[in-house]
Amino acid sequence: MRLSVIAVSIASALLWGGAILLVAAAHAAWPGYGRAFLDLAASVYPGYQATSSVGSVLTGTLYGLVDGAVGGAVFAWLYNLFSPRSPA
Repeated sequence: MRLSVIAVSIASALLWGGAILLVAAAHAAWPGYGRAFLDLAASVYPGYQATSSVGSVLTGTLYGLVDGAVGGAVFAWLYNLFSPRSPA
């Protein structure tokens, strides 16, 4: 079975971008919530700061969408590369 690179890429982008959006929005509502997770994301994404501003939430979400899409595409490509081909 082969994976659709585009489908896995979109699903991963939505999952990771949504996770960062949810935690960043919760952090904006309740300061301190998810601080370690957002600090980790800030250490990986250049220019992103784990603050409670709307701009920070959007920046983190965009980074998450792009990172998830690239990670999903690489995963699906590697899976397809190493998975056995089905007999014709």
